[in-house]
Amino acid sequence: MLRVAVPNKGQLAEPARSMLIEAGYLRDAGVRDLVVHDPINDVEFFFLRPKDIAIYVGEGTLDAGITGRDMLLDSGARASEILQLGFAPSSFRLAAPKGMVSVPQDLAGKRIATSYAGLLNAWLTEQGIEARVVRLDGAVENAVALGVADAVADVVATGTTLKRAGLETIGEALLVSEALVVRREAAPADPAVDTFVRRLHSVMVARSYVLVDYDIHTALLEEACRVTPGLESPTVSSLHDPVWSAVRAMVPAADVHRIMDELYDMGARGILVTDIHACRL
Repeated sequence: MLRVAVPNKGQLAEPARSMLIEAGYLRDAGVRDLVVHDPINDVEFFFLRPKDIAIYVGEGTLDAGITGRDMLLDSGARASEILQLGFAPSSFRLAAPKGMVSVPQDLAGKRIATSYAGLLNAWLTEQGIEARVVRLDGAVENAVALGVADAVADVVATGTTLKRAGLETIGEALLVSEALVVRREAAPADPAVDTFVRRLHSVMVARSYVLVDYDIHTALLEEACRVTPGLESPTVSSLHDPVWSAVRAMVPAADVHRIMDELYDMGARGILVTDIHACRL
């Protein structure tokens, strides 16, 4: 049985649960369950603190897990990312009171509060900056106001919370993060893990594409197919009236309205768009 770790809280939790449900898992899971057995798919899910997931996976206790790149690298666990999931984007950034520093090197000799000490220490060593790392568990935005630090290093989505605390970001992001599937380094090939990853990937593809159906004059068929080339090739069907043809193709969801406009201007009619809930490519 495949054993998978899932975040039980934070910005990763709900999107991860939603993706797993779309992939055919967790159909009977409750929101407070700590362990969920899925005998139909032969998978057992463990709901854990996001920061602990990489450690369990790296030690081989669990076969795979969903966590953030920031938490994976901060843990120092012997685990690596095998699939980027495209949700929960964030960045690990330095911040300090406005006007205090202009570049990260100005933090030399100062106190920097963070709940990601592993990430920060690695970055400071790489940059040759000597600073004191103040390790906190949880939010660090108030560390400067409370006098325990001169600056902070935190994972942020928009930076709004830092601004509210009177802080401004310094330089570029130290790390760009998102949700990942992770697995123990050098783990042997496992068909069950491959199936799990393939299902999640199919959800990502399904969310990224839609199906477009439309009717087009047969004389304009080649031009229309250049607008909707599909993946390998669009599906073209003859209609009762030989002057018209029906076309079906997958197109990027982000471009669908532009594509519909182009098709309509070209003379296509009966343009329909359908969501894709699952696929295998």
